[in-house]
Amino acid sequence: MSSKGKVLVAMSGGVDSSVAAVLLKEQGYEVVGITMKTWDYTGSGGKTGKEVGCCTLESMNDARAIGIKYDFPHFIVDIRKEFGDWVIDRFTEEYMAGRTPNPCVLCNTHIKWESLMRRADDLGCEFIATGHYARLRTDEETGRHILMKGLDHNKDQSYALWGVSQENLSRTIFPLGNLTKPEIRQMAADFGLDEVANKPDSYEICFVPDNNYRRFLRDRVPDMDERAGPGNFRLTDGTIIGQHEGYPFYTIGQRHGHGLATGEPIYVTRIDVESNTVWVGDKDELLGQQLSAGQINYVKYADLSEERQAFGKIRYKDAGAPCVVWGKDGQLNVRFAEPRRAITPGQAIVIYEGEEVLGGAWIRQVVEPTSVESR
Repeated sequence: MSSKGKVLVAMSGGVDSSVAAVLLKEQGYEVVGITMKTWDYTGSGGKTGKEVGCCTLESMNDARAIGIKYDFPHFIVDIRKEFGDWVIDRFTEEYMAGRTPNPCVLCNTHIKWESLMRRADDLGCEFIATGHYARLRTDEETGRHILMKGLDHNKDQSYALWGVSQENLSRTIFPLGNLTKPEIRQMAADFGLDEVANKPDSYEICFVPDNNYRRFLRDRVPDMDERAGPGNFRLTDGTIIGQHEGYPFYTIGQRHGHGLATGEPIYVTRIDVESNTVWVGDKDELLGQQLSAGQINYVKYADLSEERQAFGKIRYKDAGAPCVVWGKDGQLNVRFAEPRRAITPGQAIVIYEGEEVLGGAWIRQVVEPTSVESR
């Protein structure tokens, strides 16, 4: 038994998780590798030729080969049913509700960490580890486990981890949090991980390998045309300027792919499910300054009942902006210092204080700003 403890490492077969596993082994942990099969590419449609990304046979074999090379056990677990029930079904439901989902956050919160914790307990592992670019610290006064941005801000993945519970964070290790991507690739080469050292990063949604979510939704919703068929594009004044193919195929802020020729750039500004209307306008009509969000997970503090100055990100690639945040009646309220473009229901709002995550929630709606007195 290692003096540092036994750790279950989630291995996708990519360079990050592979280096994480070997790094922990080199640091003296007793490592157990695990690859979770979340999706069956043979039934995903829309993709021909060689499979790419996680969950493929090649990726699982690469992860297993690293376990053999560095003398630690490696297991493959089939979680396709729970992944489908939680992530894919909700991905589909959100689009059918006129919202734009973030499946990576759903996966991390409800599938990856919960599945890892169950398997860790079964295998007698004290910790779990992943290859995410994020950091953790424990506040000595409050005892809370605080999620932090990865040192490499270009690869930081803290936005996708805001929903992980305190209990699960208490047993989590992020070995790559203080490293940069170039350093990771160099370490992979130094460790002799030839199978993965130069693997490209995967950016598509893992269960939509061709990145064609319209095709995916049609495959998942056979009666799509009956439930959400063609409808009207309208300007803010109500003028009909064209027909759309079905509201689930559009997202707030979308500029291309709607087929509208107006002579000026035009954007999707709102989606009305009940009337099957997609509202469009110029970029200034996308501006909003305040939002409300639900299903909060507090990270740094137990709550945010007092108004607090912070920094908010409204999507994964968002640079973020200064804001005021407060929680009330199970709702997270965020008012930005300046209007933000394309605040999108279904995406997550993640709140930061410096490098540290205060918490996050699912965006419900853009609301009219209210005064401090009215709260």
